[in-house]
Amino acid sequence: MAAPNEITVQQLSRLIGLPDCPQIIDVCIDEDFALDPRIIPGSRRQPFTKIEELAPELHSKKVVIICHKGLKLSQGAAALLRLNGVAAQTLAGGIVAWAAAGLPMVKTAKVTSSLWVTRHRPKIDRIACPWLIRRFVDPSARFMFVSPSQVLNVAEKFKATPFDVEDCYWSHRDEFCTFDIMVKEFGIAHNALETLAKIVRGADTDRLDISPQSTGLMAASLGLSRMYKDDLEQLEAGIALYDAFYRWARDAQDENHTWITSGSPK
Repeated sequence: MAAPNEITVQQLSRLIGLPDCPQIIDVCIDEDFALDPRIIPGSRRQPFTKIEELAPELHSKKVVIICHKGLKLSQGAAALLRLNGVAAQTLAGGIVAWAAAGLPMVKTAKVTSSLWVTRHRPKIDRIACPWLIRRFVDPSARFMFVSPSQVLNVAEKFKATPFDVEDCYWSHRDEFCTFDIMVKEFGIAHNALETLAKIVRGADTDRLDISPQSTGLMAASLGLSRMYKDDLEQLEAGIALYDAFYRWARDAQDENHTWITSGSPK
């Protein structure tokens, strides 16, 4: 059982990837981070000596502070935040306990910028990838949408990371779409994301036989593109769509819906 103001590894793992996931702040010292430069999905790093600088933006939010073993650094940082009116918990056992449980961790070497750029009028991959990045890799990530011919030029001039365009690292490889590549390369694969990746791959590559849900995703994506002229508005609407598909993949695959008449399933 977790101590007061603590959350267990299993409890936190059930929240990651969801829209109401707490703000996760990693206060590990650089020496510990250098030994294993990975982070818990959805977390961001902050020196423990500067933790109070975050207090204004963390007010009214749920916060989990993590360190290497869940001891002095995270407990002290969380206590300081609570002095500033922030509802801060710590992760019991810290990153050591998370890794011991075999849970996914983000390979930070793959994250080169919080600014990303891709082709305008986004559909499927170009909304699925931002959803993945915000929910599991970098909650503060921002996304620019520009004409296809200018994606790489904009990336160079504005120091953004290009994705889902030819001749860049984050793009299709063989039969796999960009979403597949990100799930693998960031090191965050797990059952629900792998299920979602099949759905995205089928819809994005017009191979709707890959997953029965690919047809539904394709229809919803095309509908969104007709509803919104503004790419950023479409992105925000699409984020909610992928939240729903992920929650289905994680928790609701065994559930069905039937019409019952005269006391018998139809």
